[in-house]
Amino acid sequence: MTTNNATSDNTIRAYAAKEAGGSLERYDYDAGELKNDEVEIKISHCGICHSDLSIIDNEWGMSDFPVVAGHEVVGTVTRMGDAVKGLEIGQKVGLGWTAESCQHCDWCIDGKANVCPEARPTIVGHYGGFADKVRAQWQWVIPLPEGIDMESTGPLMCGGITVYRPIIQHHMDASKKVGVIGIGGLGHMALEFLNAWGCEVTAFSSSPDKYDEIKSLGAHNIINSKDENALKEAQSSLDLIISTVNVALDWNLYLDLLKPEGKLHYVGAVLSPLDIQAFNLIGGAKSVAGSPTGSAAEIRQMVNFAARAGVKPVIETYPMSKINEAITHMREGKARYRIVLENDFD
Repeated sequence: MTTNNATSDNTIRAYAAKEAGGSLERYDYDAGELKNDEVEIKISHCGICHSDLSIIDNEWGMSDFPVVAGHEVVGTVTRMGDAVKGLEIGQKVGLGWTAESCQHCDWCIDGKANVCPEARPTIVGHYGGFADKVRAQWQWVIPLPEGIDMESTGPLMCGGITVYRPIIQHHMDASKKVGVIGIGGLGHMALEFLNAWGCEVTAFSSSPDKYDEIKSLGAHNIINSKDENALKEAQSSLDLIISTVNVALDWNLYLDLLKPEGKLHYVGAVLSPLDIQAFNLIGGAKSVAGSPTGSAAEIRQMVNFAARAGVKPVIETYPMSKINEAITHMREGKARYRIVLENDFD
């Protein structure tokens, strides 16, 4: 893709980071001719995910500059390639972490295209949603239910499916007890989903001033993660713990809180090695797991469940032209709980 100052059907106006950690600047580019299997989405809103910051900062060593981040997109279909199926011009849709996959490997054929070895993230080697438009392979463009709140739906496209995936992966139901570590951008949605799913929900937090809010988000119980007595009393009480944090904790302590055959599931990208004692797994037949987002089918299921159950991320909104202010607000840890950008290019 190359920059192009002329405005045409193939020109996309965006905000890009030109270098690691840099401020975002206006960046217009020529997206080229629409491919047969592509959909072009006119963006109405785009959430800011912590993964966007990681790619902007090249924290994971995979960024391709200039970076146009943004992968929690909602908008309307404006153009479609000849091979696109099941979508219509003007339809409300969403786009998350994955923009395309090979569609022919064993994983894709088995309905697990989110782990396709050739899957392309929306913001890695591809231009994302901090823009007026974005393109993606039609299979990853998610139809949205009628009446859904477009303003708050963007964060579901990545953050929402990220915390929903462990619920279905580990076959949770209303008889299960589930803990959530980290009540922030991801964790607050985990509380909402688990509560709506019928699970008994325990939040881990060391901030008593947030307890009322945490309960309002769906937690039935709150354990102060710095209270040794509370942690001891909770041993062997949880079927699943979902960790949404990106910092190292005493993971053996949390393994002690699991019932036999319980699961400690990571969706937060902890960059340091996990310090886990083998006997803490062997003794109770416990396991450690992780997951990326979800397949297109799972994202469709998730967004329909969210609409039916009234699961809505708690958001703050900024116009897209104030994107650097929004990112600074997020970097300072002040976001409650997800930031959503409104397209104001027009």
